[in-house]
Amino acid sequence: MFEDLAFWLGYITNGKHLTWYASFQFTVYAALLGGALAVVFGLTGATLKNSRFFILRLVGSTYSSIVRGVPDVLFFLFFPLAFEQGMEWLISTQVCSPEAIAAQTAPWPPCREANWFLGTTEYLLLASVSLGLVYGAFATNVIHGAMRAVPPGQLEAARAYGMSATQVLWRVHIRQMWVYALPGLSNVWMLIVKATSLLSLLQIADIVLWADRLGAPNFLPAVGLVHDDWRWRYYLVLFVFYILVTWLSERAFEALMRRTGRGILSEVPA
Repeated sequence: MFEDLAFWLGYITNGKHLTWYASFQFTVYAALLGGALAVVFGLTGATLKNSRFFILRLVGSTYSSIVRGVPDVLFFLFFPLAFEQGMEWLISTQVCSPEAIAAQTAPWPPCREANWFLGTTEYLLLASVSLGLVYGAFATNVIHGAMRAVPPGQLEAARAYGMSATQVLWRVHIRQMWVYALPGLSNVWMLIVKATSLLSLLQIADIVLWADRLGAPNFLPAVGLVHDDWRWRYYLVLFVFYILVTWLSERAFEALMRRTGRGILSEVPA
């Protein structure tokens, strides 16, 4: 019994498992930063859609319509790659001489000096921006609908007090729309949390990638077969983790909705 306990304690605390535990932070960081950016892009898109100017309304509507129609995985792969190669092209215009370009045998980058080496931190930032752009389009529609749900009398009263259009927007309109937007934004947040499972597509050693590696059949020449295919066990841990994050998120949004619903009429959802 003690031998088995010692084996399991040693197994789940070895270097690879400690790295797996540390990789959970990548998922949390990507979700939080991606969620914050989604709200920023959503507010921007909704403001554009509510603009008095046709061109701005067109920009906001185009953003929300096109991005929502592109598959998440495709956009998740496209944006970081396009940004990386765009930066390498920009660098190449400054550092690549004609001789260096002619000597380059690889199709990309234009020259060796223009190669932009990205690490986990950079890829994590690009992944968060991708999440923000994609789900900001969904947040745009949620916030736009919430802004239209604010009673017009509130806005008219603000104008009657002499507030400018900008003051009415930021001090009254946007502040009051949160009670209508939070239920929809909670769904957007859940989608972002689920989408963090795509981090491994950007060469980030996240929880999904490590679960696949650790759960695969493990064979050591000196020991033999350590364990067979245990991936379902590691995926079960991820399943519990995402369920826990979902439960905590629901509690947090319930608290936010109770707070934002204070002083609001009873017919408004709290």
